[in-house]
Amino acid sequence: MNNLLLLHGAIGAKDQLDPLKKMLSKKFNIYSFSFSGHGRTMFRESFDIEQFTTDTLSYLLSNNLSKVFIFGYSMGGYIALNLAKKHPDKVSQIITLGTKFKWTSEIAEKEVKMLNPDSIEAKVPVFAKILSKRHGEDGWRTLLSKTADMMFEMGQTNPISLLDFKGIKTPCKLLLADNDEMVTMEETLIIKDLLQNSTFELLPNSKHPIEKVDLSLLAVQIEKLQ
Repeated sequence: MNNLLLLHGAIGAKDQLDPLKKMLSKKFNIYSFSFSGHGRTMFRESFDIEQFTTDTLSYLLSNNLSKVFIFGYSMGGYIALNLAKKHPDKVSQIITLGTKFKWTSEIAEKEVKMLNPDSIEAKVPVFAKILSKRHGEDGWRTLLSKTADMMFEMGQTNPISLLDFKGIKTPCKLLLADNDEMVTMEETLIIKDLLQNSTFELLPNSKHPIEKVDLSLLAVQIEKLQ
């Protein structure tokens, strides 16, 4: 069987993709890990796209993996494409879902407003408990703070430039939930046209949060990787 690496999204962890992992276990040898600072893992000196790409490369090397298929959810898709840019020999194909490609200072400011831990505890206490369990009682607050800083930095300078996207030759499929409120079809299609070998599809009956994605339809898309 082919090797498939699952990459989680921002403020997530590898357990975020466990339901999908179970659905795909008969089709692939599946690997997953949590980026540094996520899922109770140690924070590194850097907390950004480059560090998470380094995390991914280190994981591939430590597990003797090369030419893997990668599914990247949200930020995980961004990491997968950055890895393909820097180490194309490590990636066979990429499929992303709900990856945010357009970053400006205004967009970053809007997204960061949803990362206030006090507000989350007051308005969505159930989600606060999920984050605390996933990242630790103190770790989740630090994670949200560092994620906010990263988004502000991305609003100033995109880690992957439009020219960088043009240079990526790895076959890619970009998926977008039909009711995604964070990522637009316009920004996704712009990147689709820049990539040298890519396709695009809408994923029906889904929203941006992975918990609100129709996983059966997503699994079908991933199983098409070959």
